[in-house]
Amino acid sequence: MKDLLTYIVKNLVDNPDAVQIEEKVSDYETVYEVRVAEGDMGKVIGRQGRIIKEIRTLMRSVAKRQGQRVSVEVLD
Repeated sequence: MKDLLTYIVKNLVDNPDAVQIEEKVSDYETVYEVRVAEGDMGKVIGRQGRIIKEIRTLMRSVAKRQGQRVSVEVLD
């Protein structure tokens, strides 16, 4: 799951070396915290949040097939 998210985000940004993804696992959900370079924040979020919304939808779909729950957060 983390590899998929890393692949998606690194292909969206101009500075893929600055991408950091932390995985926090709890009893019922896995939270992925995404950090990117300051100039790439808009590319990950998109206009009116459309891109991050689609990334979240995709990740939830893959997780559901595996019987898991995930959420994706973009941090400053």
